[in-house]
Amino acid sequence: MSQTPKPTSRVSDMTRGEPIKLILAFAIPLFIGNIFQQVYSMVDTMVAGYFLGDSAIAAIGATSSLYSLLLNLAIGMNNGYAIVVTQCFGAHDEKKLRQSVAGMILLNAAVTLTVTALSLTFLEQLMHFMNTPEGIFRDAYRYIWIICAGMLATIAYNMFAGFMRAMGNSQTPLYFLIFSSVLNIALDLLMVVVFQMGVAGAALATVVSQAVSAILSGIYVLRHYRNVCPTREDLRIPKVMLGDLLTSGIAMGLMLCVVDLGSVIYQRANNDLGETIITAHTAVRKLFGLTCQPLGGIATSVSTFVGQNWGARQPDRIRYALKRAIWMELAWCAFIAVVVFAFGGTLVRFTTGTSDRSVISNAVMGLRWNVSFYPALGILLCLRTSMQAMGQKAAPIISSVVELTFKLASARWIIPALGYFGTCITEPIAWVSMMLWLAGAYFFCQKKLRSAAE
Repeated sequence: MSQTPKPTSRVSDMTRGEPIKLILAFAIPLFIGNIFQQVYSMVDTMVAGYFLGDSAIAAIGATSSLYSLLLNLAIGMNNGYAIVVTQCFGAHDEKKLRQSVAGMILLNAAVTLTVTALSLTFLEQLMHFMNTPEGIFRDAYRYIWIICAGMLATIAYNMFAGFMRAMGNSQTPLYFLIFSSVLNIALDLLMVVVFQMGVAGAALATVVSQAVSAILSGIYVLRHYRNVCPTREDLRIPKVMLGDLLTSGIAMGLMLCVVDLGSVIYQRANNDLGETIITAHTAVRKLFGLTCQPLGGIATSVSTFVGQNWGARQPDRIRYALKRAIWMELAWCAFIAVVVFAFGGTLVRFTTGTSDRSVISNAVMGLRWNVSFYPALGILLCLRTSMQAMGQKAAPIISSVVELTFKLASARWIIPALGYFGTCITEPIAWVSMMLWLAGAYFFCQKKLRSAAE
């Protein structure tokens, strides 16, 4: 059996050392990177709000759930593939590691072609299904068409970033993301303000920035991970491994996409409430994406830690780390709740540039409901990613189905009856339901966790 490289700044072995230090060292760059990931879409909203007005924000926001669906498909699939890569790394099997990377590349190529073709073919029908208001339909269509056409850049970056994080390197993807985020800001201003391309310019700036990030990440991987990059021989991937990659990628991708499919239908009901509510909800979603990044960053770090230690058969380290990670999640929840309740209106005005009191008051209501239930979200994220990393795929998918079911019910009955208040309470209730389900599933998973030590 060949050996994986020794731990360096580019490779981190999480099977040895203090778990919390390892998780934090991995999570902090990942958290900062996730913040910059949100900058992509948030800058679009800010530039649109300050230079084009509230209707431009509504045009971007009307398809925000569809954009999230595509983005989370790329992230989810690659996080799933990365679990297998992480397990091969933790087992110190270089041949299997190269084969898993080869499978990751082949599956991403297939997904890119399929998703791009389907999204561009059925985009207009989908937007009509989402009840996109006619007054903003044209701008919304242009914006999301460009985003869909640029899926190659989105998937490629997330593939390279997922690989590096599986190797324990969360710093390098951050550097590329910071650079491309700064580029995104510059291109947004250039295309929207100087060239006056409207919301289409904002979308183009996002795609170009993601493409630059993907290219730089790919060059870095080829230069610094050549010993684990697949050769032609490694393209003969064992059926068992290809099956593991496919099921893990589908499980993680489906888990996120089921959630976002519910959000598309949920957005459909929300779009019926008018442009003011669409604008307010757009601000909520952008700030939600920003403020929950530490929760996602810690959960992803725990996933990498659990994957490596599961491969190394060290269940005691997994249990120890998971408990303390949940406490870190709860600490962030308390902090951000204070910030949002104290400065929610200021955050909305800064994000959108709006002075509309109705927009601000509705957005603040949505934010306060969200952060009040962040503890449930943080716990379920840790449990979900940990169970995925241990090969437990069914329970996380079922939790996503629970959310989808509730969002469908909300779109059909709750939002039409309660208006935007119904929108505000939908996801918090879903988070609590999923947390309770996953907590029970994790309890029964302990038998398998204990048997791993034998």
